[in-house]
Amino acid sequence: MSSMEPQPGEPRKTDGWLDPGQTNVQVIYILYLVGFVIGITALVGIVLAYMNRGKVGGWLETHYTWAIRTFWIGLLYGFVSAVLVFAIIGIPMLFAVAVWMVIRCVIGLQTAGRGEPIKNPQSWLI
Repeated sequence: MSSMEPQPGEPRKTDGWLDPGQTNVQVIYILYLVGFVIGITALVGIVLAYMNRGKVGGWLETHYTWAIRTFWIGLLYGFVSAVLVFAIIGIPMLFAVAVWMVIRCVIGLQTAGRGEPIKNPQSWLI
């Protein structure tokens, strides 16, 4: 048995990106951004956010709330915009939703990198 394999009953060592914490929050934001190209990654991000919400306190909890709300509000805004594409107004609205999503993810990445909380995680805007 090599020294890299876990012994029976020994917890598996991971890189920590699945565990609740700063790295996990940053991975969620990155998955949302990559979701513009590969849509399924946004779904992975929301699952990670729900799995780890409530497991940490303090400033990290604000990021999980912000990430979850970013996903669902973005989905709502995107749906409304897609419906309004037939009225032409939806096209610029889809662009605005994409910009809104990117801005929220960048804000999240920056504040998580500094170890700071999101000031208003319940916000519908930025």
